[in-house]
Amino acid sequence: MKKKNIFNIIMGIVALIVVVSAAYFGFTQPNLNSGTAGSRWSNENGISEIKRRGYIRVAVFGDLPPYGWVNDQGKRVGYDVYLARRIAKDLNVKIRFIQVNANNRVDTLNSNKADIVLANFTVTPERKDVVDFAKPYMKVSVGVISPKNAPIKSAQELKGKKLIVTKGTTAENYFAKQSGVNLLKFDSKTQQFNALKNGRGAALADDNSYLYAWVKKNPKYVVGIKSIGSRQYVSPAVKKGNLSLLKWTNQEITKLTQEGFFVKDYQTELAPYFGKDIKPTDIILK
Repeated sequence: MKKKNIFNIIMGIVALIVVVSAAYFGFTQPNLNSGTAGSRWSNENGISEIKRRGYIRVAVFGDLPPYGWVNDQGKRVGYDVYLARRIAKDLNVKIRFIQVNANNRVDTLNSNKADIVLANFTVTPERKDVVDFAKPYMKVSVGVISPKNAPIKSAQELKGKKLIVTKGTTAENYFAKQSGVNLLKFDSKTQQFNALKNGRGAALADDNSYLYAWVKKNPKYVVGIKSIGSRQYVSPAVKKGNLSLLKWTNQEITKLTQEGFFVKDYQTELAPYFGKDIKPTDIILK
């Protein structure tokens, strides 16, 4: 047999081994025309896919009144939930809620468990690296609550004391950069507020918008520091690269703002839980 024929046979055998191995181990040749990973993610969770399946998966909190929680009748309610239902209505699809904690909102998107996050998600430079934020629908800053009989009124008073925060929040990110503050971190809002009631920390830091609501329901505590750090914004978030859903959501936020939807959302879901010190313009954007 000629050397050339032997060489062709050997190369054929090698090619066969590669094909069989790829099939066995689940390897696939990359599709060079498919674009980036972000483009593929967009196809999985984009507008056309959501409409095809007939429902949108929205990640919300389950224990954060008045933004997202389950009431005594077992119904999901709150400012973010109100928005989520309107988004599903305008898409003409049903809604499936995915309950999240602050520290797993990004993972929920990246693992394709949700199409969009509406869980009091504050925009930060770090988060913009891992998710895509749509236009904001609320403004917020970090606040600090403490017992009325031992109020914390300045950041200086937190030096050497334990400050309670929820993991993955802007409050944690802010105070992690402040020297002399000892952070006591929890996975959920329920855990952090229980820790404050049990005296495990001198104060608790979180978004001031719902701290106002919490102290109204718990009058033994006060918002001693109403705002610290820079003003920030809360936005819907979608998986990085999901341009289809991002574009639609931006258009939706613009439309809802123009028609006064967020004013109605505020009056229905937030106003009953806030004190007289808070006005719609402190929360919503116009």
